[in-house]
Amino acid sequence: MLRLLLLFLFISFASVKAQEKFNLYNIIDNVSSKRIENDIKTLVSFGTRHTLSDTLSKVRGIGAARRWIKSEFDNISKDCDGCLEVFYQKNYFEPKDGERIVKSVWINNVVAIQRGTSHPNRFIIMSGDIDSRISNPNNYTDNSPGANDNASGMAGTIEVARVLSKYTFENSIIYVGLSGEEQGLFGGKGLAAYAKKEGWEIIGILNNDMIGNIKGVDGVIDNRTFRIFSEPVPANETEIQRKARRFYGGEVDGISRQLARYIHKNVKKFMPEMNPIMIYRLDRFGRGGHHRPFNDLGYAGIRIMEAHENYTMQHQDIRFENDIAYGDVIEGVDFEYAKKLTSVNAINLASLAWAPPAVKNFSIGGIVQASAKFKWEKVDDPKISGYKIYWRDTTSPTWQYERFVGDVNSHKLKGIVIDNFFFGISTVGKNGFESEVVFPNSIFNE
Repeated sequence: MLRLLLLFLFISFASVKAQEKFNLYNIIDNVSSKRIENDIKTLVSFGTRHTLSDTLSKVRGIGAARRWIKSEFDNISKDCDGCLEVFYQKNYFEPKDGERIVKSVWINNVVAIQRGTSHPNRFIIMSGDIDSRISNPNNYTDNSPGANDNASGMAGTIEVARVLSKYTFENSIIYVGLSGEEQGLFGGKGLAAYAKKEGWEIIGILNNDMIGNIKGVDGVIDNRTFRIFSEPVPANETEIQRKARRFYGGEVDGISRQLARYIHKNVKKFMPEMNPIMIYRLDRFGRGGHHRPFNDLGYAGIRIMEAHENYTMQHQDIRFENDIAYGDVIEGVDFEYAKKLTSVNAINLASLAWAPPAVKNFSIGGIVQASAKFKWEKVDDPKISGYKIYWRDTTSPTWQYERFVGDVNSHKLKGIVIDNFFFGISTVGKNGFESEVVFPNSIFNE
């Protein structure tokens, strides 16, 4: 009888894992490079999408661009029987708000929410930037095609909405086009403040900024490698948390870094041909992206982008000079590569949207003992199968070891000395999907 029960459990677990792979592989297969190409070309066709450009024209400027993006989200919603809530999230700024705001402007983000069935107020966000610029950041009249920066990220966001709107998830997904990035991350600031005001529980934001170029200014051509930027610890950590890190570790284990590890692991598992590189840095030197305003308020957020940038094609007037072609034009975008990075987003959004909530209170013990001990507050969700303990060498960038411990609220790793490893815990759903890993946030002596 016991053997039959164990066999049944094994078959059930194998069936869940097979379904998990089936869903994610199908999602990858359904991402279309042709649709991404068409969307990038449409965005480029608006001439300029500068934040301060024309808002009345039907064919030119950021107004026409954001109306088209909203219409795409509306069409996607129609195809899924109204599964998306589509709206503008508006923010008003004046010249005093920043040196690149030279006239008063409404900065409108285009938001599409796909509500989760179990946790409608928990959100995983994918963002792209609507706006573009050329050499002079305040030149809002001349052509600024912004093909790679950042029509590629915006097109990827629209494409993921098309693909994932065919599925139902436990958590909510937000697909958003953010404006005002080139003028000072104003769209992200507005939406992050809106999220805080509305009481959204944000799992994390995947900011996509330049996902279409494969030829770097250094001459390297690479269509498989991409970067994941993440800050080490939250910007709003308390003094108590800072002091605890000094003694117990966690300098590279903040919530954004755990989100980066989650993406890295998922890509290595389901897209092994890709080479994700975790960059232990908020963003590139002296530069910023739209995940940062969310980080500033304590939300997890990362930046996904190409590995080899070409600066001659970023923020440049369109020209030919010293045998070099400058300008962010459509010829600089590799649509198959943009498809790959769009797929990276799609499978991670889906995984997190299907996953149960993460543990909030996770305690670690075992000081001067031969085994590491853990206690945690169980998540109240009937779709949970249990919890998984992770650990790694203190010098390892990724989790190396894992153990599923069942639907319990404590566990001891026998023979694993607390001093020699870092530890974490994830919640595992009955559907096989896991939450992001949580680093210990308290200590007990026992």
